[in-house]
Amino acid sequence: MEDITTVQTTLCPSARPESVDGVVFGVIAGAIAAPRVTYLKQPLPITDEVMAKASPVTPAEIFRTAASCAESGCQHFDGKDCRLAMRIVEKLPAVVEQLPPCSIRRDCRWWQQEGKAACMRCPQIITDNYSSSEQLRQAADPSIYLQT
Repeated sequence: MEDITTVQTTLCPSARPESVDGVVFGVIAGAIAAPRVTYLKQPLPITDEVMAKASPVTPAEIFRTAASCAESGCQHFDGKDCRLAMRIVEKLPAVVEQLPPCSIRRDCRWWQQEGKAACMRCPQIITDNYSSSEQLRQAADPSIYLQT
């Protein structure tokens, strides 16, 4: 009998589009002042063809991408938890009233760690957001960990 093993990977929902083995799980919509993620029914593998669709802006301005959590290789990881997820829940208001229809939720580090509170804030997270709020900039700033 063949041994079928499923490998569960914890995904970072804030991975850069150039991450190895990444997927697109959302597309940015809404107004410049209040962009929101529109979630895809199924994640798409990151390919050159998909990334080219973002032109003339960066893929991280248009797409939300996920990839394997880098854990200790990430400036936001404290050895156990994602501090970015903690700070997003702590600093940002919820922007939806119901869980968004997210295709990566079961493998998402933020969901596994912070639960519904992270998901209620996730639609406002844009990787390359040049008009982000002060709250969002503070939540995403890894240097804040050095001040504690």
